[in-house]
Amino acid sequence: MYGDTDVMRRRVDQLREQGADVRALADRLVAQAESVGWSGRAAESMRERVRERAGHLRQAATHHDGAAQALERHLHEVDRLREAIAERERRATSVRAEAEARVAAVRAHAEADRAVGIVREPDPDDLRLLATELPPPGHPDWLDLELPGL
Repeated sequence: MYGDTDVMRRRVDQLREQGADVRALADRLVAQAESVGWSGRAAESMRERVRERAGHLRQAATHHDGAAQALERHLHEVDRLREAIAERERRATSVRAEAEARVAAVRAHAEADRAVGIVREPDPDDLRLLATELPPPGHPDWLDLELPGL
């Protein structure tokens, strides 16, 4: 999942450009072979071999195109997962901040509440949420993290 998508995008462009270059080379080789002023069985055999080799070059160009498409699909998936991770981080940070505020409010009023005979405890889900160790920023574990309120 990891990877610098800017680098990947540049590599996709390079692969596509290389594929186009290889395809153009194949076309040039065939054109040059066809334009040779040589005739006879040997000339036709040479032209046939050049066309065959050009076919291999075109196949290599097609593989470049396929690799570019596969890498592009991968980088789109990396971008999608990074966005999903960032969204989960934002939501978890918000939910956790709300839980911190609720726990702090209960604790701030605990002494005054006890003075009048009221005993309040922070919500167990809030305490569990605050005790949960969060993954580092951008880590894929954010996608599997289970938190109350998330």
